[in-house]
Formats: sequence, structure tokens, C-alpha cells
Amino acid sequence: MSFVISEATRARFDREVAKYPADQRRSAVMACLAIVQDEQGFISLDCEQAVADFLGMPPIAVHEITTFYNMYNQEPVGRYKLNVCTNLPCQLRDGQTVLDHVCRTLGVESGGTTADGLFTVQPSECLGACADSPVLLVNDRTMCSFMNTDRVDQLIDGLRKAEAQQ
Repeated sequence: MSFVISEATRARFDREVAKYPADQRRSAVMACLAIVQDEQGFISLDCEQAVADFLGMPPIAVHEITTFYNMYNQEPVGRYKLNVCTNLPCQLRDGQTVLDHVCRTLGVESGGTTADGLFTVQPSECLGACADSPVLLVNDRTMCSFMNTDRVDQLIDGLRKAEAQQ
């Protein structure tokens, strides 16, 4: 199945491309990928191809960006994506304990999604908050600092309650 860029999506892409000189439309690649992910939930190879075609760049160049940055999902993820930093500063302050606890609490392996589709747990490279380690990022937007097992439990309980209220 091939991804087709809708007119609405094309208009959003055009707004991003317009921010750059005409000969540098490729500079909008990350914004275009974010738009696709916002609309689709993840970025498939077909989506990468469509973005590459739109921007006039090689598909491999788009794929390299999608696979380099952990904010781009290459497959469907849960409603709440929990990225736990596994880089050295976080590891030195019990980051692995936090990752293991998140997985154990949710009953999934690292990289897995809960059966109800609510949570996906992923290890992450440095999230740039080393002084606050260990850190956890929710949905690529909300940084949770100084995580420990109690704070993880509070976070998960809070997200479950928020979901139940919707």
C-alpha cells in the first residue's frame, strides 16, 4: 500500500518549504516527517518515499533521518511513548533500574507496547538533561526528571487515570 500525500498535507508541507530558499527545500525534511507522523502516527517506508519525492531528495536520505532520530516512529506505538534515557549519565544514576521498572510495571520488554496499546517503552540515547538524570520523555514532548521507581509508578498511574477520564 502506497502513501499518498493529501492536499491538506501538501499545503502543510508547502508552508514548511516556504521557510527556506527555493534551492534548499530539503531543509524542510524534518518538519515534513513530523507532519506525516502527526497525521499517521508513524512513518512507514512509503511515507518516507512520498516525503523524498515531494522534496526532491533520495529516499535513503529521508530514511537516514527517520532512523537517526528517536522522535520518529517507524512502526505504530502506544498512545504514550515512554523513552527512558540509557546513556551513561543516566545509567550512572540508576537509569537501567528505571527502564527495568517501567517494563516490569507495564509487563512489556524494552521496545514493546502493552496489549491495550496504551504504552510503548523504548530505551533512548541522550535526551540532553544529564543534570536531571535519570530522565524519561513522554511522547517526545514532556521531560520527567530525577526518575525513580516511585516517580515511575506515579507517572504511569497518572497517565492511566487521564486516559480513563477521556
